[in-house]
Amino acid sequence: MKYIIFEDFSGKQTPILFPERILHEELREQIPYAKVLSAGYVYLTEQGMFCQGKVTELGASAREEDSRIITQAFSRGDDSD
Repeated sequence: MKYIIFEDFSGKQTPILFPERILHEELREQIPYAKVLSAGYVYLTEQGMFCQGKVTELGASAREEDSRIITQAFSRGDDSD
């Protein structure tokens, strides 16, 4: 799967995961006002989530903390901080 982590208006890092058939740029166009913090590919491994890659079109790449941010977003089950 692909992902982009946006910074919302409150400063919260918000990940969006989407299928490989959608281009990063196409998803970016759907959320035009949020700042892109990172983007790449996410894989589910036996050790958990693993993020990697660079998206030149967005000027973004995977960061070390992305796996943790995505895992936390799925673990919460709600929008609380």
